Amino acid sequence: MLLSLSSPFIKRPVLTTVCTLVILLVGGIAIPLLPIAKLPQIAPTTIQVTSTYTGADAKTTEDTVTTPIEREINGVENLSYMTSNTGNNGVSSISAFFPVDVDRNISQVNTQNRVALAQPQLPDAVKQTGTKTEASSPNILLVYSFFAEEDDQGNPVYDPIFLSNYIDLFVLDEIKRIYGVGKAEIFGEQKYAMRIWLDPNKLAGRGLTSDDVVNTIREQNIQVGAGRIGQEPAPEGQMFEIALRAQGRFQTAAEAEELVIQVGEDGNLIKIRDVGRAELGAQDYQTYAIFNGGPAMGLGIYQLPGTNALDTANAIKARIAELQEQFPPGLKVDLAFDTTLFVNAAIKEAVVSLLQAILLVVMIIFIFLQDWRTTIIPAIAIPVALIGAMAFVFALGFELNQLTLFGCVLASGMVVDDAIVIVEAVSSKIEQGMRPLQAALDSMEELVGATISTSVVLMAVFIPVSFFP
Repeated sequence: MLLSLSSPFIKRPVLTTVCTLVILLVGGIAIPLLPIAKLPQIAPTTIQVTSTYTGADAKTTEDTVTTPIEREINGVENLSYMTSNTGNNGVSSISAFFPVDVDRNISQVNTQNRVALAQPQLPDAVKQTGTKTEASSPNILLVYSFFAEEDDQGNPVYDPIFLSNYIDLFVLDEIKRIYGVGKAEIFGEQKYAMRIWLDPNKLAGRGLTSDDVVNTIREQNIQVGAGRIGQEPAPEGQMFEIALRAQGRFQTAAEAEELVIQVGEDGNLIKIRDVGRAELGAQDYQTYAIFNGGPAMGLGIYQLPGTNALDTANAIKARIAELQEQFPPGLKVDLAFDTTLFVNAAIKEAVVSLLQAILLVVMIIFIFLQDWRTTIIPAIAIPVALIGAMAFVFALGFELNQLTLFGCVLASGMVVDDAIVIVEAVSSKIEQGMRPLQAALDSMEELVGATISTSVVLMAVFIPVSFFP
């Protein structure tokens, strides 16, 4: 029965050739479809929940924001563990970790549903800014640095606030749309914000508090629908209907300072400029970025797990090059960090090692067998086995990385072991006077059991390792 497995391929060389070509074709199709990465995805899937309680300290944020959300997230399906960090700037960050084999999208939805249950318990200030739930990718791919040229006095022509908002408006969304990008964020981000500075003495002198100012801004800094002119029912002969747009939210610091906080008994108006001042600045000054000794903004791009790192990086670089042509004068961008350089180098070294291993095996076979004809057969078996294995790599959901390529290097020596033994046996029988066909059949009859046993032993060693957590 075991001999019947090999005899059809020995007696029908055309069938053997066709099967070999099919293996090469299927493996060759799978190779360009395989994702390429630096290392396999072994870090747990991370879902991050971020909330901001503006103006609150760490203790207040911990009690009113972090703890209620943690209590709801606890027990979510497939949750391994979670960690939290509450800063003294009112930022609450909770990280929920899930096993690698769990769908990250399902984990994100389950976590977001639990966070929604905690929303009624959160302060109004947190509800207004919102709670963000997103899947965090651990694999950083590229980091770009955006910086401004210096003028004649040696000062940058653009400040960090302009750089941050330009990236946010014209670059960030373009990068997020590229396939393979899991996340993109601005390092040292400083969004535009209207900052109100209050003088406590002036407030106390007028019998006001900071809450009065906050309520004034909430009531007066709004965008409303002003209605229409000429809307039905309208007088007879009305020919036009015009939509109105009212200027609601303030645009400049001067407009913000004109907001009325209180009207006195004598009709005097107390405005924000009477108790403080307004300025257009950054929403947060907690972080900043420096590149080559000067102020800059960083754009960190993370890879989506299971995608091709090289294709994604090339698409990002091409898109940045296109956007760079539209930059305002004096705005420059430079690639500060690129992990694909390591991926390229690792793949190159792995391919070189693979070729060296194949060459070494072929040389050893020739030295021991002293026959080019018998050497060609194992030499052909190596690329056929390796290329064909790529189809199973793709079907099983693996990717090309350092570990899988290192496995190919090791396998290049193992796949020819049986071929060497069989070819040597066939050569020995041919030297004894047998015809090549009969020598091949007799050799396989003697060695097919041992060949299968050897393969089973190797499978018994390596397959259980794949089930290790």
